[in-house]
Amino acid sequence: QVQLAESGGGLVQAGGSLRLSCVASGSLFSFSTMAWYRQAPGKQRDLVADITSGGGTYHADSVKGRFTISRANAKNTVYLQMNNLKPEDTAVYYCNFLVSGLGDYWGQGTQVTVSS
Repeated sequence: QVQLAESGGGLVQAGGSLRLSCVASGSLFSFSTMAWYRQAPGKQRDLVADITSGGGTYHADSVKGRFTISRANAKNTVYLQMNNLKPEDTAVYYCNFLVSGLGDYWGQGTQVTVSS
């Protein structure tokens, strides 16, 4: 069982920045692919960014150039640096942990609200 604890959400004005953090329990973090998803009210949960165990990254087109995913294996932590936030970034952001053969796990989510 893997537990994920997200933090760093909040209310920010458009153009501002936030950094989300997600700490994973256990000893398999360095083998995992970690991802951030978001879900706005009434919409599906969408992939925002992910990072493989080798450090390869993917960012959705909607956040490319504004958001950056990174990881610190020594701290069992994945980050999402969010700059130049827009009102359309408002959503609950979820951390996801995936290890082949183990399955995937979700955090409880953290609310990000961007005011115009």
